[in-house]
Amino acid sequence: MKTNLLFCIICFTCIIVCLADNDNLQDTCPTATTGQKTIFINGFPCKNPATIIASDFKSSKLKNPGNTDNLFHSSLTLATASDFPGLNTLGLSIGRTDLEVDGLVIPHSHPRASELFFVFKGVVIAGFVDTSNKVFQTVLRAGDVFVFPKGLLHFCFNTGFEFATVFSVLNSQNPGVVSISSGLFELDSEVIRKLERKLISVSKMEDNRILNETFSRFINL
Repeated sequence: MKTNLLFCIICFTCIIVCLADNDNLQDTCPTATTGQKTIFINGFPCKNPATIIASDFKSSKLKNPGNTDNLFHSSLTLATASDFPGLNTLGLSIGRTDLEVDGLVIPHSHPRASELFFVFKGVVIAGFVDTSNKVFQTVLRAGDVFVFPKGLLHFCFNTGFEFATVFSVLNSQNPGVVSISSGLFELDSEVIRKLERKLISVSKMEDNRILNETFSRFINL
């Protein structure tokens, strides 16, 4: 009898937990600007509703191109709830990727988010690697959209003849970025050029249709 009662209590508790609110309990929750943290929560505290203003929901962080004067000739700018208050509790981040001609974003992943990748300008090769080391890549032009699934390594490369700009939406207010360490792989300029040549050769296939390959095609540089 006691065993049955305990089982019923556990089941009832599980039902209550499953039915608990998991969405916002108020219309908005812009990030409150605070100094030193004394309480750590999964997110950011909300502003006093009486002090919320329209500018909390606007950001100009992605207005201008990023600095592409680096080894990869690329730049990634990410706006999250930490610097865009209106995103807090909405489960969103936005990004801008700028690529010079032959610019490259090396394989990286977002452990907490999938990414919707929209090409605003230029021609870009984009791809991701699944857990069986199969590579899915394609050529994208202005107006095209590609999806990088959550947690998977992905990359992009400017294969056109002009500066390329890409905008992204990620379904987490803090997606995180895990990239290949240049310290571990010694990503010098020659290694980068070899990777670029691999991507260029793939992009020249008939009708720009790129077949799925194994990741070894790219790492055997």
